[in-house]
Amino acid sequence: MLKLRLKRVGKKRSPSYRLVIMENTFRRDGRPIDEVGYYSPITKQFKFDAEKIQKWLTYGARPTETVLTLLKKAEII
Repeated sequence: MLKLRLKRVGKKRSPSYRLVIMENTFRRDGRPIDEVGYYSPITKQFKFDAEKIQKWLTYGARPTETVLTLLKKAEII
């Protein structure tokens, strides 16, 4: 099953995340199918590609709970 989830990047104690499409069996920092945005929890900045996200949601990708709240804040869902 395809998941819309966060992939951690950045240094220790300075996390930032990429919003990616992955199989649910792949490890967290594994190779994604597609990257559709990023999120920085320290500065509270995010940028998402709404067209790609809508495309993957129509294909059946399911967002995780955290991603769902971020997409609601960005008014994509």
